[in-house]
Amino acid sequence: MRLSRYFLPVLKENPAEAQIVSHRLMLRAGMIRQQAAGIYSWLPLGLRVLRNIERIVHEEQQRAGHIPLLMPTLQPADLWRESGRYDAYGPEMLRIRDRQDRDMLYGPTNEEMITDIFRAHVTSYRQLPLTLYHIQWKFRDEMRPRFGVMRGREFLMKDGYNFDVDRDAALHAYNRHMVSYLRTYERMGLTAIPMRAASGPIGGDNTHEFLVLAETGESEVFYDDRVAGLKLGAREIDYDDRAQVAAVCEEFTTLYARTDETHDEGIFAAQVPADHRRVARGIEVGQIFYFATKYSEPMGAYVTNEAGERVPVHMGSHGIGVSRLAGAIIEASHDDRGIIWPEGVTPFPVGIVNLKQGDTATDAACEELYAALTARGLEPLYDDTGERAGAKFATMDLIGLPWRLTVGPRGVARGVVELTSRRSGESEELTVAAAVDRVAAVFAGV
Repeated sequence: MRLSRYFLPVLKENPAEAQIVSHRLMLRAGMIRQQAAGIYSWLPLGLRVLRNIERIVHEEQQRAGHIPLLMPTLQPADLWRESGRYDAYGPEMLRIRDRQDRDMLYGPTNEEMITDIFRAHVTSYRQLPLTLYHIQWKFRDEMRPRFGVMRGREFLMKDGYNFDVDRDAALHAYNRHMVSYLRTYERMGLTAIPMRAASGPIGGDNTHEFLVLAETGESEVFYDDRVAGLKLGAREIDYDDRAQVAAVCEEFTTLYARTDETHDEGIFAAQVPADHRRVARGIEVGQIFYFATKYSEPMGAYVTNEAGERVPVHMGSHGIGVSRLAGAIIEASHDDRGIIWPEGVTPFPVGIVNLKQGDTATDAACEELYAALTARGLEPLYDDTGERAGAKFATMDLIGLPWRLTVGPRGVARGVVELTSRRSGESEELTVAAAVDRVAAVFAGV
């Protein structure tokens, strides 16, 4: 993408309304624009990040055997009356009526609708296990939306729902989701700690939140600092192997880690040595629930089991805040110059800065880089504008691309360009071919 043809409305000054780093930098980097309180347009740069996060979520869900579908944003209120949640949910639900005077709502979650889909098509245990998920916009009418996409009213969310014939199978689905989430967050460059949490309006006894440690987090968290060093890494997981999946979950949940809602000071002191006790703040980026037959019984989602009995299916729901993750990643990865994107979610893998636009040799070298990177499937952002060098560097630092290629007359005369890491600040001079190979090698495993 050539910057001269792109829409990137960066701001030089910090917006007065932005209270936290991610909100400030997303506005300054031209990623989002507020349209109403807690409601944002995603501008081209922000949309690219959002789509990359979404892609990783899809890949890891399907790797775990989960099946995508797409449900609507608007839902009939009658489904929620069946489950008993329509009146209980509270003012966060946006309730509306259509022209036929039917009660509708803008979905804050989809337990009722997915149960309705299931009961219409599944009747036997032979059709189980089944996990369906989608990535869709949600709306919750927060009383005080703030912090940009971190606590907005409209947000993009992955929500998945498992259906199993009994409790043991459903708990395996719960564990399967935990492992798939750990891999998802690691691919985004995040350490997201699973913490015992409260279920809230979703319901159920088994639930973990995944939290990214950050000073601006809305939750106070208590944890053994050794849990933050655990990594799933590149290990291969057989998601059908109950013992293997359960062992990974045990590894990541044995050490103490709880939100303030479930924290027990006595257990914390007894289980965690004093030098490993930590109290911090965390940003919730996902949550998993097992709630047994909470929805299947009142809504009639039954199957025939192996003994020929009609039994309600056991269910769980599992959510990842896709749009919220864009803000959480920035909170975890930035400096005083701007964003530092991890390679997995960056809007562009590399930026090209032409230090002397209009110079025949430097223009040609930039075009060679642009073509070579594009041919390798690595679309660069090429700053081919007439801005001064300092402004070009400031923009690249602000938007946070992990790599920058700087092309100037002196380097071109010696047959080299400069490759700079945004995270470390280290630079090296390479030939065009070597620079392309180096960037391609970094992104080969992303």
